[in-house]
Amino acid sequence: MLKYIRTLAATAALISASTAFAHDFRVGDIVINHPWTRATSPAAKVGGGYFDAVNNSAVDDRLVGASSPAASRVEIHRMEMNDGIMKIRPVPDGMEIAAGGKIELAPGGYHLMLIDLVKPIKEGDMVPVTLQFEKAGYVDVELVAGALGKAQSDHQGSSASSHDGEN
Repeated sequence: MLKYIRTLAATAALISASTAFAHDFRVGDIVINHPWTRATSPAAKVGGGYFDAVNNSAVDDRLVGASSPAASRVEIHRMEMNDGIMKIRPVPDGMEIAAGGKIELAPGGYHLMLIDLVKPIKEGDMVPVTLQFEKAGYVDVELVAGALGKAQSDHQGSSASSHDGEN
């Protein structure tokens, strides 16, 4: 009996480990890889969303919007330096994703801005977001919340900087 319980426990651990790492989503020929966010402070009104998207289609597409029940609205934003000052600007026309190409939403660059959060994001939360692509359509994803102030998700290979006001 003890051997059976150990086998069952090992199988359960293996299944939960594999689902934790299997964090990709697909809509048509677009693959969204490892969407993530950071935990926010209790007073934060905004949070960020990050992921890579690969267009496996022979046709260009465009990320045109997003929404989430976790925030009043979600916008695509870009951080950039202008005259030595870091500025965050909405990207109302979205982000083109060329045929066979890739876009990256990461701290310090393009990202989703979750505005007027309904409640703080806690480490370990799965934040639901619906992405809208011009041609591929809509896809529901979940942003895995890392630690407060964490510069990268567990899935990312390089560090990136944060900015004030995001999470």
